[in-house]
Amino acid sequence: MKFIDEAKIYIKAGHGGQGCISFRREKFVPRGGPDGGDGGKGGDVIFRATEKHRTLLDFKYRQHHIAKNGGHGSGNNRTGRSAADLIISVPVGTVIKDAETQEVFADLSQVSQIHVAARGGIGGKGNAHFATSTHQTPRFAQDGMEGEERWVLLELKLLADVGIVGFPNAGKSTFISRVSAAKPKIADYPFTTLTPHLGVVKHAKAPSFVIADIPGLISGAHQGMGMGINFLKHIERTSALLHIIDVSAEPYTDAWENYKAINNELGLYNPSLLQKPQIVALNKIDLPPVREKAKKEVALFKKNGIMLFEFSAVTGEGISKILNKIVSIIHKKKKETL
Repeated sequence: MKFIDEAKIYIKAGHGGQGCISFRREKFVPRGGPDGGDGGKGGDVIFRATEKHRTLLDFKYRQHHIAKNGGHGSGNNRTGRSAADLIISVPVGTVIKDAETQEVFADLSQVSQIHVAARGGIGGKGNAHFATSTHQTPRFAQDGMEGEERWVLLELKLLADVGIVGFPNAGKSTFISRVSAAKPKIADYPFTTLTPHLGVVKHAKAPSFVIADIPGLISGAHQGMGMGINFLKHIERTSALLHIIDVSAEPYTDAWENYKAINNELGLYNPSLLQKPQIVALNKIDLPPVREKAKKEVALFKKNGIMLFEFSAVTGEGISKILNKIVSIIHKKKKETL
C-alpha cells in the first residue's frame, strides 16, 4: 500500500430541514389552526481515529465529503427526520488543520478519539410555532440553517516510541529489519527508504515497543530538501531518537561532524527535538577500517559527555546493548508520565 501522510479535503455538514406550513383539516373544523412541523437537523461531519487505516491514501482519490440534509417538517406537527452524522475514519496520529489558516482543530492520537469538524444546520420551525392570539393563521415557516463547510488539511504523524534518524544509507533500514518484523527496501545506495516504516520490537525483559525508520535526512532537510519536512514530522511524537552514523562513506566521514549536522537539521526544524533522549550509534564496525576508526570516535564523544555505541546492522554485533538502552529510556519516560 502506498504511504500518503497528507491530504486536503472538503467537508460539508448537512442543511437543516425546512419548517412546514400546514393547517389542520378536520371534519367540522373548517378553519383549523397551524400544525406545520419543524425540520430535522442536518448531519455533522465527524472524524474518528482508527487502527484499521495506516495511510491517508483514500483521501487522495475522494476529496469531497458531504453529510446528508435534515428532513423537512410536515403537517400534524410532525418533525422532519434528523440526518445521520457522516463519520470519516482516519489513522491514529492524524492532525486536522484549517487548510487556509493552518489552525489546528484536533490531534487524534488515540484510538476512537473523535472530532466534530463541521456541525449540521438546525431545522427550521414550522408555522405552528408562530401562531399568536392576534395572528392565528401564520402562513410562513423557517428555512433550515445551512451546515458548516470548509477545506481541511489532514496530516499524519506516526506514533512510535523511538525514531531512527541519520543520513541516507547509514543502515537505518537494515537495523529495523533485524530487530523487528518490518521489511523496508534495503540496498547499498542513498534514499532507498522513501517512506517511513514502523516495526514492533520484542524485548526479553520489557514490553514490546514501536520503532520508526525515518528516510535519510540531508542538509537543508528542515527547509524541505529531500522531502525533509515530510519526514521530520514523524519523529515529533517519539520518546527517544536513535541516531545512526556511518563513517565509511560521504558526506560526513567524521562521526562528530555527522552528529552535529543531523542535530542542526533537527533543531532548525523543531528545537524541542533536541530535548529528546538521543542514542548515538556508530554502524558498520564489522568493517576493519571502521572498527579501527571507532576508537578515536568513541573517545571524542566521551569527551563531550556523549556515549557512542558501536554496532553492525549486518552481523548484529552490539545491537543488544542499544536495545537495552532504548528500553531503559522508554521505561523512565513512562514513569515520569505516571
